[in-house]
Amino acid sequence: MLKEVFLFQALNLAYGLAMMPLTKGAMMAIRWGILGAAKFAREHMGPAIHAAKGAELAALATSDPQKAAGVLAFAPQCQVFDDYDALLADPQIDAVYIPLPNHLHVPWTLRALSAGKHVLCEKPMTLAADEFDQVIAAQEASGKLAAEAFMIVHHPQFLRARELVQSGAIGQLIHVDATFSYNNAGAHENIRNRSETGGGGLPDIGVYTFGAARFVTGEDCMSVPYAHIRYENDVDVFAQVTAQFQSFTYSAIVSMRMFPRQNIVFHGSKGVLTLTCPFNANVHDLAELRLENNGQTVVTERWPAINQYVLQVENFCKSIVEHQPYPCPLSFSKGTQEMMDMVYAAGEE
Repeated sequence: MLKEVFLFQALNLAYGLAMMPLTKGAMMAIRWGILGAAKFAREHMGPAIHAAKGAELAALATSDPQKAAGVLAFAPQCQVFDDYDALLADPQIDAVYIPLPNHLHVPWTLRALSAGKHVLCEKPMTLAADEFDQVIAAQEASGKLAAEAFMIVHHPQFLRARELVQSGAIGQLIHVDATFSYNNAGAHENIRNRSETGGGGLPDIGVYTFGAARFVTGEDCMSVPYAHIRYENDVDVFAQVTAQFQSFTYSAIVSMRMFPRQNIVFHGSKGVLTLTCPFNANVHDLAELRLENNGQTVVTERWPAINQYVLQVENFCKSIVEHQPYPCPLSFSKGTQEMMDMVYAAGEE
């Protein structure tokens, strides 16, 4: 019988606080502005910036007073601009978060960098890998930090998974399998269902299934021999993908037309590592890691109190103030987009 050991992470400060030892008195506060009052910004990233150590939510640009009220409810000190450029022109703002529709990510990232702001832009930062080149060049010219908001790499669930896989805890990695799905079939006006705004399931959530495998293993996709992609109104709503990495095979299902599900499994020669709720930790479900090995032992680790969005903001601020490498540089994000481009190309074939 399998012997199960539960490591409840009520004391997950071993990763959270130790990883980011920030205090209000230990570093200057980075003053943030948000370009656009998107639902995700109001419900997740706005509160995360407001709660993060070393950060201050100082400004919001939106022409919708009702959406502004949602932010002012938890950050009453936040100044509201009715124009994006007016916020970028404010010398008191150090960094901006961009939650705009996908097709606007590159132009507004470039404008923000030109205005002398650090930039954290929602994923996907670009809709094609070669678009990263101009963003990287603009970042280098500005001397500011620019990054894609790929929050999972800040969560201890993924840091632990990377440690286990790369240390050989499951032996030689043979195969990775990932699934991420939800159903927004009735949301016709949602930007994810509109081709003109860069919508689609792959840009929205495929970036997680691809990027997660790259981050944990440290490897890049070499080829995509198979991709079945189904479209509705020129937007991909279902994708089944098979890929070859340097030392393992990979498969994934990404869909905006299926019942909500998310997990990723790393299957090795001596064990299996499963991450439940790896992408919307403690929102969709409890963040959990389960390791089963040849000794018929199952070890389960859980992180019920970690907010990966807060960790993302704190890491970003610390990189600015202390000039430390950011955990998710543009080069990493470009590699994930390169895999995305390969998947689309395989689907066309």
